[in-house]
Amino acid sequence: MRKLYFLVPGTDGKFACGGLWAELKTLNLAKEICDAQVVTYRQREKDKLFLDDVLQQQDLQQAIFVISWGFDVAKLAPRLKSYNVVYHAHSAGYGFKLPASIPIITVSRNTLGYWGQLSPHSLIYYLPNQISDEFTNQNLERDIDVLVLARKSSEYLIKDLVPALQPKCKLELIDYYIEDIPALFNRAKIYIYDSAEYWAQQRVTEGFGLQPMEAAACGCQIFSSLNGGLSDYLDPGFNSYKIAAYSKEYDMQRILKLLQDWSPSNLPESFFQEYRRENIIPRFQVILSELNEFFDHKQNHQSNIQPLTKMRLTKLSTQRILNKIKKKLQ
Repeated sequence: MRKLYFLVPGTDGKFACGGLWAELKTLNLAKEICDAQVVTYRQREKDKLFLDDVLQQQDLQQAIFVISWGFDVAKLAPRLKSYNVVYHAHSAGYGFKLPASIPIITVSRNTLGYWGQLSPHSLIYYLPNQISDEFTNQNLERDIDVLVLARKSSEYLIKDLVPALQPKCKLELIDYYIEDIPALFNRAKIYIYDSAEYWAQQRVTEGFGLQPMEAAACGCQIFSSLNGGLSDYLDPGFNSYKIAAYSKEYDMQRILKLLQDWSPSNLPESFFQEYRRENIIPRFQVILSELNEFFDHKQNHQSNIQPLTKMRLTKLSTQRILNKIKKKLQ
């Protein structure tokens, strides 16, 4: 097994976010399989490797660089083109393309389909994000009727629906960092998440949508948007409800009706098994084994499948039209 270098711009300050925590969780899972380390490339940090220094090392063919920060991939991929590189894809829609020499590991099937279309000659794998074991229903008394986390929430949710619900139920709007999020989810009956507007502004997709799944694992009923990776596991009418559906009044009607006869989400633990550590580790082992075989092959063989460039697509379309004309003439 080659050593894995997980590249992130930094691990604190302005770089602290859900995507970073998910990437560091994947790093910790990788450490159970092979040697793996975090490497920063925008800011130097104490006790962490820095990319400029790592690239001075010898025999880097025995290492794999894992890149994941979507906004930086278009610059990092060319810089690392002489090495073994894997793209760990969270969100999609950044607009760059990758050569077939860079395998892609996606965190959702939604992102899997995106890269399957955009990069048809690359190795592509699915490795879901991990739901930590502390996200579970503790069967406690719940003193919050409706929970909303302000970050990534739509203007409609914050300015229209929340004020309308506040006089009618115990609603908690959180706009600060929460240390113990599983405890908070175990206090809430309903969790509302509406990120479609946020990601549309970013012009990329919701990569996975960790919080609705974490909240559901803690027993919350979920009202959520269905953009991007959320569509992997949310099934309105069966394990969740679609938020921002037609009108504020209709949203309120459904939320207040559910509160009148509320019961915890009854999703079985088997629903979450795909995202738990014990199932991710064996999947990760298979992926890493195949990646090592691929990079062995790449050392001695060039890619020889024609890429789907704009020019080639134009040529194929022209050929298709000409073939149709020939058939009609015949």
